[in-house]
Amino acid sequence: MFTGIIDHCGKIAQIELLPQGLKIWVKHSFTDLENGESIAIDGICLTVASFQDEIFCCDISPETLKITTARDFKVDQQVNLERALLPTTRIGGHFVMAHVDQIVHITSIRLFNDFVEMTFQGINSFSKKYLVKKGSIAVNGVSLTINELTDDGFMVMLVPHTLERTNLKKLRKGDFVNIEFDTLARMVAKQIENLHIENLQVENLNNVKLQIENVIV
Repeated sequence: MFTGIIDHCGKIAQIELLPQGLKIWVKHSFTDLENGESIAIDGICLTVASFQDEIFCCDISPETLKITTARDFKVDQQVNLERALLPTTRIGGHFVMAHVDQIVHITSIRLFNDFVEMTFQGINSFSKKYLVKKGSIAVNGVSLTINELTDDGFMVMLVPHTLERTNLKKLRKGDFVNIEFDTLARMVAKQIENLHIENLQVENLNNVKLQIENVIV
């Protein structure tokens, strides 16, 4: 589990195509990585397979390549890095699993002095219920607040600190990003859906009972 507060940007040093998947090496500034630990790269939860000096290696599965921007990774590309949450960590963002739900694209970038407003579109119809105005969302692993909702997307405002610490400053109109919906929003939506189903089942049962009673009468 992560918080969406990026530690720093790393850089992809090498990419190896595997028969199934990818292997990537990333330059970083961490001082105490461990083999087997989880790390979020642009919001994708991966495992540190090995490390040496200032470079660590991760394997990326075919499924991850299918649903994330990892399939478009390039050498020298900057990526957002965050290590897994510790019990003593201050949670400044929101709970992020780094399990990417889908990718969306940027349709608008507007400058407001030192701030940047970005609009993303491409949210599938099933997932719109997870978007809440003033709620949380992770974009390339960065915890952000939804300012406004659009027909099939959302708008966020990036503050100077976020632009300085993440690779979001390098995004351009048309670029694709990884999206993870807020876990709490998903849980609430699921419970409401279950409650709706239960109510329908009770209503159907009552209708059946009423029909039987009418037949008997």
